[in-house]
Amino acid sequence: MIPQPYTEADALTFVRGESPGAPEDSFAITAGDEVVGAIGLSLNSLKYKGTTGYWVEASARGRGICTRALRVLSRWALDELELQRLDLITDRDNVASQRCAERVGFRREGVLRAHLRHPDGRIRDSVMFSLLPGELLE
Repeated sequence: MIPQPYTEADALTFVRGESPGAPEDSFAITAGDEVVGAIGLSLNSLKYKGTTGYWVEASARGRGICTRALRVLSRWALDELELQRLDLITDRDNVASQRCAERVGFRREGVLRAHLRHPDGRIRDSVMFSLLPGELLE
C-alpha cells in the first residue's frame, strides 16, 4: 500500500528499507544530483528469483531514466547475483511502466486479476512480466 499523500519522509523510509514490504535492496534513481525515484529488488527464499519494482516522479518521466535504472538493476541481478528469473508487476493501466519493462527485455506473461490494492482502496488487476538470463536488451 502506497501512502497518500506520498511525502519525502515516505520515500526516504522506503529507500532505506524501513517500510513494511520494502525490497531487500532499494536504490535511489537520480537525475544529476536530484533523487527522482526508486527501484528495488527482493529475492525469494531460495535466492534464485527476484522481484523488482520502481517509481519515478512525474517530472522525470519520458526521459529514459527509469529504463536505464531497470536495465542496470536487471544486469546486476542476472549477472552478479546469478538469478534465474526476475519478476515485475505493473498496474494494468500503467502503460508507461509496461513499456519500460519491455524496452529492457521483460516479457509479458499475463494479467493477474484483482491482484493489488491501490492507494484509493480499489482492488486492481496487474500485469505480470518476467526476464530470464539472456533476454536483457541493451
